[in-house]
Amino acid sequence: MADVNTIKSAAPASDAAPHFPQQVTGMYILAETLRRLGLMHVYGLVGIPVTEAAYAMQKVGINYYGFRFEQQAGMAAATHGYLTKQPGVLLTVSSLGMLNGLTATANATVNCYPMIQISGASDPDMVDMDMGTYEQLDQLNTARPLVKAAFRCSHAKDIPRALARAYRVAVSGRPGGVYIDMTTPALAEIMDAADVEKLFYTPVDVASPVAPNKEAVARAADILSSAKRPALLLGKGAAYAQVDDKIKTLVDTYRIPYLAMSMAKGLMPDAGELSALSCRSTIMEKADVVVVVGARINWMLSFGRGKWNPDVKFIQLEVEPSEIDRNVPVAAPVVGDMGLALDMLLDEMKGRSMSADPAWLASLQADTKTKNAKFAARLADAARLSPMNHWSALSVVKPVLEANPDVILVNEGANTLDDTRDSVDMSLPRHRIDCASWSIMGMGMGSAVGAAVATGKSVVAVEGDSAFGFSGMDFATICRYKLPVTVLVFNNGGIYNGIGVNPSGADAPAPTTLDIDAQYNLIGKAFGADNYRVDNIADLRAALEAAIASKRPCLIDVQLAADAGKESGHIGYLNPTPLIDYTV
Repeated sequence: MADVNTIKSAAPASDAAPHFPQQVTGMYILAETLRRLGLMHVYGLVGIPVTEAAYAMQKVGINYYGFRFEQQAGMAAATHGYLTKQPGVLLTVSSLGMLNGLTATANATVNCYPMIQISGASDPDMVDMDMGTYEQLDQLNTARPLVKAAFRCSHAKDIPRALARAYRVAVSGRPGGVYIDMTTPALAEIMDAADVEKLFYTPVDVASPVAPNKEAVARAADILSSAKRPALLLGKGAAYAQVDDKIKTLVDTYRIPYLAMSMAKGLMPDAGELSALSCRSTIMEKADVVVVVGARINWMLSFGRGKWNPDVKFIQLEVEPSEIDRNVPVAAPVVGDMGLALDMLLDEMKGRSMSADPAWLASLQADTKTKNAKFAARLADAARLSPMNHWSALSVVKPVLEANPDVILVNEGANTLDDTRDSVDMSLPRHRIDCASWSIMGMGMGSAVGAAVATGKSVVAVEGDSAFGFSGMDFATICRYKLPVTVLVFNNGGIYNGIGVNPSGADAPAPTTLDIDAQYNLIGKAFGADNYRVDNIADLRAALEAAIASKRPCLIDVQLAADAGKESGHIGYLNPTPLIDYTV
């Protein structure tokens, strides 16, 4: 292999050829800058012009994880950022490689995960003149509308500053994705190492927290302490902020019932004494004060209208001012760093007594007990079905995962996502990763890799067969790096289910039809993983328990009935109403 710091086309005559370590290329500067910023994990897919840059990263001690598809590498980087509060780094080639990765970076920005995408790029002079150069695309301006910030490095000397700025932007305020256009001239440029050394610096206070004002906190405390039917609603922003102890203090001290959005599950135990997870509708209809911590009052919460008590007062703890009053008036906005906001609210609440009606919590607890008993009966009834449906499989998955609470759960699909979220109780924060705000499919394998690398913990990914198809080839990445990841593919033969009918009467499959007889476990076999194909709960339990215990890559094909599942899972109401009666 050629020296990672040498570009033949850029080298001068042989009698004055540059020599490492006295001279270095932009590729080496990129790698060394990442190392000095402490960004020691990079996810990507290499090719012209970034191949040698990845080798340079390995040379300086960075852990590089090579993927089969840039989008999945980006999902891994985004998940890494969410779990560590440090930007996950994505490296891609130019043109379509950059665009493939940008889907994940845009998703990270929407979901508020800190992430930096670095993409090789053509000479910008050629792009600007539309010369038709190799993989020509104005990547910088393509990325700008979809990320928090975008920078272009046309010279090697700009690389340390661009990365430091990207780090700051990615983690400050509301976190998000940052794009860096890493041009071929910058990567190829050769500089004296002594001059390069002067360019490195350590950025100070990259995520300097800003406190909310005292008047806002006092207003929130007044409203909360006067509530008759209070509730706490936790979002993934609260989980990301890692303020677990402060939230526990607020809940336990003032006996406030709580419920969590999907990725905030486990921030407080789903099965805890004050959990109102089973009473979401009751909270929306009857609560008079709701403290929203790190969640957006968007479509997932009916925009704060409709199903909600029309007289409800929202207290919203939020780092981004533009989020306040987005869809509904917020009675007490508390804008600032989540940790500081909670500290100030706890201080302001000291000496105050709550006005909550004792019957409020008692009624929620009684309702929870009744609903949980009905849910347990539903799982028990489903456990007897053959062939299995989603609930049959979850009657096994639920107790196994709850017995292994430190396993991180990655989850996507339609029915598979909805039913798993409703079934599996989480007891630890940041142990559930799913498709979040956009509710997109195609984050599974990348997120599993990112979670395993970022935490060193075992991961179980519960995937619908359609969802797995978006990212399944990167199960090979899980195997190549020998990560402790178990993938369950709930195979019902289709998107939503496998019973769709082509309305034309032709032989072609319906739009939602996949492969009910597919043996997804053989993908695991192809890459040397443990693999199982199961069609009953006893075999599923044995396979899942063995897979988790082994801490090896494993793929389990969970065979369900073709009619298991309904169109769009729990959000079918979002579909336009058809005038023709289709079988979906």
